[in-house]
Amino acid sequence: MTRILILQGHPDADAPHLCHALAESYAAGAREAGHELRQVDVARLEFPLLRSQQDWEQGTLPPGLRQAQEDIAWAQHLLIVFPLWLGEMPALLKGFLEQVARPGFAFKAEGGNPFGRKGLQGRSARVLVTMGMPALVYRYYFRAHSLKSLERNILGFVGIAPIHETLVGMVGQLKPAQVQAQQEKLRRLGQRAA
Repeated sequence: MTRILILQGHPDADAPHLCHALAESYAAGAREAGHELRQVDVARLEFPLLRSQQDWEQGTLPPGLRQAQEDIAWAQHLLIVFPLWLGEMPALLKGFLEQVARPGFAFKAEGGNPFGRKGLQGRSARVLVTMGMPALVYRYYFRAHSLKSLERNILGFVGIAPIHETLVGMVGQLKPAQVQAQQEKLRRLGQRAA
């Protein structure tokens, strides 16, 4: 049994989107397999954006993010879900990650090095990204630059590994059978906590 946290990074919580359907399929598979599951819907959280290095280093975590940070600490595996917007993760998700990945939590000082110890080692992740373009174009032509940045500069920096990816392209043109196939794929991944 694995403790799984689903971070829903779609910034629109008022309408169901493919990101929500795919995350729910993953959650259903995880439940079927008996994994423990928690979910954080970033769009439903209240928090300010960071505006200075000093606030990030010495400020306090906004009260609305305490439970989310506790859920990250609790998890052994994370599913991070978001749509690709202007070639990147939505700003709301980036702001959330900046807030929760603070010194003392996401990494800890060791000796004279403020980043000496990665605070989230022992966790794995899957990043699920939906997009309007073909996934192969994003991966090979654009070199999945924003995804690689998330994996290397945020998740890897705090010790999360291994990190796997699921890219779903052409979302505006998917037929119901294709959506169902993607949902089934995510359900199987949820069963394996992969």
